[in-house]
Amino acid sequence: MPSLDSLKSLKTLDVSNKTYHYFSLPEAAKTLGNLDTLPMSLKVLLENLLRWEDNQTVTGEDLKSLAAWLAERKSDREIQYRPARVLMQDFTGVPAVVDLAAMRAAVAKAGGDPQRINPLSPVDLVIDHSVMVDKFGDDRAFSENVDIEMQRNGERYAFLRWGQSAFDNFSVVPPGTGICHQVNLEYLGRTVWTKEEDGRTYAFPDTLVGTDSHTTMINGLGVLGWGVGGIEAEAAMLGQPVSMLIPEVIGFKLTGKLKEGITATDLVLTVTQMLRKKGVVGKFVEFYGDGLADLPLADRATIANMAPEYGATCGFFPVDEVTLEYLRLSGRPETTVELVEAYTKAQGLWRLPGQEPVFTDALELDMGSVVASLAGPKRPQDRVALPDVSQAFSDFLGLALKPS
Repeated sequence: MPSLDSLKSLKTLDVSNKTYHYFSLPEAAKTLGNLDTLPMSLKVLLENLLRWEDNQTVTGEDLKSLAAWLAERKSDREIQYRPARVLMQDFTGVPAVVDLAAMRAAVAKAGGDPQRINPLSPVDLVIDHSVMVDKFGDDRAFSENVDIEMQRNGERYAFLRWGQSAFDNFSVVPPGTGICHQVNLEYLGRTVWTKEEDGRTYAFPDTLVGTDSHTTMINGLGVLGWGVGGIEAEAAMLGQPVSMLIPEVIGFKLTGKLKEGITATDLVLTVTQMLRKKGVVGKFVEFYGDGLADLPLADRATIANMAPEYGATCGFFPVDEVTLEYLRLSGRPETTVELVEAYTKAQGLWRLPGQEPVFTDALELDMGSVVASLAGPKRPQDRVALPDVSQAFSDFLGLALKPS
């Protein structure tokens, strides 16, 4: 890691008979001041700055500005953020691989070594957007659809297969595996990322940018991520930072638990309506409160997935026992789960009962008050309680209007 580590925050953590190096937030707090009440999402950004401090793109003033966010609960400081990895789907990923191939051709033409052109950050390209359904209604439909897809887009897939073998840090998830956000949640996301460098293994929060607006789904796993444009994603892939203002963070406190028969859809429609009314465009939303203990990770992912609908950059959920249970359920190695628990607890990134971070502003919802709902008639934020659907439908069609 290139960090100057001006705050002397580099420490070691022993987990499962292996030693990890990490940039300690509690150690940095000895210089920056108490960080206990800083929102979890901003702690992730602060760790990122600590790890990439070089006195050029990231300076000591950036670190101080992020820590000082607690005083004003907002900041106009621009920072350079480097996500751990990049997620792409095929519509935007194929042009990126074409660009890499063109760079190699240009380097070779200039007499250089084309093999030096590689993504610096890990890139996963999930083929999902171009997949079409031709067969349905029988047991062979899935395999037949995959076969047809391979024939229809054979040239594209051959090119991507070449890209996977030719470039370092680049992998392709084949068609028929699932949509990119679900694959990211179930297989790719780790919550805590690791990297081997100079004989050391570094541990740090899993973060990403993706080329789809619903990349935000991964925030349900405690992984900070959001959608960006193709050019920004390519820049991140090549090791360039994402320029951003230190965001305002809106806290959303969840208490109680959903009543029997009430679904995650009902909850997310209620949350979306509340946040649209609040106005969270360009802001982080962070969920907290003891109600999270009764909110399964699938429900968290559903809420996080709707961030584009409620207008936020992301809807972040902190790591807790529910996160660990999901990592085990989805087949992550036990060593990964143990590292996630040990690292987040050491960094103050683990959700504690009764914890009340400081936010720019906050909302609260008793999940026991959520009722069965429908979205619409046009937009997901236009939530209608189930008992009111008949009247809402009549109003929308103008049937409730009477002659004057």
